[in-house]
Amino acid sequence: MASSFTRILSSKRHLGILSFVGGSVTAGFLLHREHVSAGVPVRRRYPASAEYPDLRKHNNCMASNLTPAIYAKLCDKATPNGYTLDLAIQTGVDNPGHPFIKTVGMVAGDEESYEVFADLLNPVIKERHNGYDPLTMKHPTDLDSSKLQSGQFDERYVLSSRVRTGRSIRGLSLPPACTRAERREVERVVVDALAGLKDDLAGRYYSLALMTDEEQQQLIDDHFLFDKPVSPLLTCAGMARDWPDARGIWHNNNKTFLIWINEEDHTRVISMEKGGNMKRVFERFCKGLKEVERLIQERGWEFMWNENLGYILTCPSNLGTGLRAGVHVKLPLLSKDPRFSKILANLRLQKRGTGGVDTAAVGGVFDISNLDRLGQSEVQLVQTVVDGVNYLIECEKRLERGQDIKVPAPLKQFK
Repeated sequence: MASSFTRILSSKRHLGILSFVGGSVTAGFLLHREHVSAGVPVRRRYPASAEYPDLRKHNNCMASNLTPAIYAKLCDKATPNGYTLDLAIQTGVDNPGHPFIKTVGMVAGDEESYEVFADLLNPVIKERHNGYDPLTMKHPTDLDSSKLQSGQFDERYVLSSRVRTGRSIRGLSLPPACTRAERREVERVVVDALAGLKDDLAGRYYSLALMTDEEQQQLIDDHFLFDKPVSPLLTCAGMARDWPDARGIWHNNNKTFLIWINEEDHTRVISMEKGGNMKRVFERFCKGLKEVERLIQERGWEFMWNENLGYILTCPSNLGTGLRAGVHVKLPLLSKDPRFSKILANLRLQKRGTGGVDTAAVGGVFDISNLDRLGQSEVQLVQTVVDGVNYLIECEKRLERGQDIKVPAPLKQFK
């Protein structure tokens, strides 16, 4: 993967990294990618064996794959931005496990992390993404929403529909490692591009640091506002530094297309609406995402991407599409059936409470979304959700009539 990764990085021969200070843009430095070598050495006082973390009680993907030999090989390396292995794994060292899911246990500080620390990240990715091998497999991208079939759900059961992803600006460090100037530059680049959106995508940006009390309350009422991270998984990774500097929310005037800036990723792009019209939500998602990318490219920037990992994001769990297509759906009878979890697993779906990953369902309403991110395209993953949720609704209807349901055969993950 390293050779193709380097080739793709060098496609933008000179990336200007600018710092945004006091409302003006000043040139910081030019990073010549063709002159940067990955794996900058790090000077240490103690041997790797003395620095190896105690992972005996840990249950995350990093801990499962970080052997003393791999640590010794990588601990003296750093990315050109100075990001080290110890910084990448700190969140997994400080958080041994999670009560509901096996977490990844590490993050990337920049695009180069996935190359410099590939000896650890590749097996972590392979475990987290159920066998996807970054060394031999290529990730497909497809944002042609016309290919989606049967995207209208029964609205007696589906309350709302949403598709989200993340995008990172090439040449700027990711949230765990970015400087204040880089974070402000992400905000400047993205907000400047979003100002070019037209028609049904046109909207406004709200800075977390500058918004009025009235604007803040409206965003809370709309359920758009994101708060300072309190989860130790995020804070131990350095994502809450300098809060709320250079963070904000952009949404269109119809409040159906949102972009979060400098939360867990450079950007989180969200298309959503009440009801069960997933086809319309996905059409808006694809249209908006392609338009934002075009506007960013017009300004001399581009998204992080390579053919093996797809779109590059902070957490390895979100590589590939970074996509989560979900619905809030009422399943009061099916959710009490002992086969519910097996049905979801075979359909490559996951469930959450409507308040998020750590919340319980209320009134039999669940947030159901795709389990996979990497190895399948956006169209494939949204189609998986459409087909799977329709199956769940049909099961709920059968149970209402007193009829039996069947566990479907497992879907093949990579097509």
